[in-house]
Amino acid sequence: MGLMPDHWIRRMALERDMITPFVEKQMREGVISYGLSSYGYDARVAPDFKIFTNVESAVVDPKAFSPASFVDRRTDVCVIPPNSFALAHTVEYFRIPRDVLVICLGKSTYARCGIIVNVTPLEPEWEGQVTIEISNTTPLPARIYANEGICQFLFLKGEEPCETSYADRGGKYMRQRGVALPKL
Repeated sequence: MGLMPDHWIRRMALERDMITPFVEKQMREGVISYGLSSYGYDARVAPDFKIFTNVESAVVDPKAFSPASFVDRRTDVCVIPPNSFALAHTVEYFRIPRDVLVICLGKSTYARCGIIVNVTPLEPEWEGQVTIEISNTTPLPARIYANEGICQFLFLKGEEPCETSYADRGGKYMRQRGVALPKL
């Protein structure tokens, strides 16, 4: 499995709509960087956030998830409470090729502030806006800036296409737009 470089990512984005909208270079002037990098793509977080709250004393259960566990905010700056998290989604829509697996890592700017980003791998032939978990591990409120970089996606190309892709399995998070809550 090989890590794919900038020129491959650019070609796939422009010729096959792998990333839409696509930013061909790193944008960094006065913002947390986003766009194409040497061996990855730094995605932006959209201004739609679901901030975890325990107002309803709900139990977090992935088999019976209650949307009452979140407060919805549409904002340019999201404040995540101490030791809490928010769900958000990428500005970008991804279409993953059949012979590619994509992994995600948080941006160092946020990591150095105690903010951890979690995204499960983007499987072959999955497509949609990516739901992102943003955890504030600090005892202080933390700011997240919409329409700026939140994480970096790395594209790993397999030696040959997989036998069964996410699309073949009819994956439950296929073509999601916005934040997708847990589904059973």
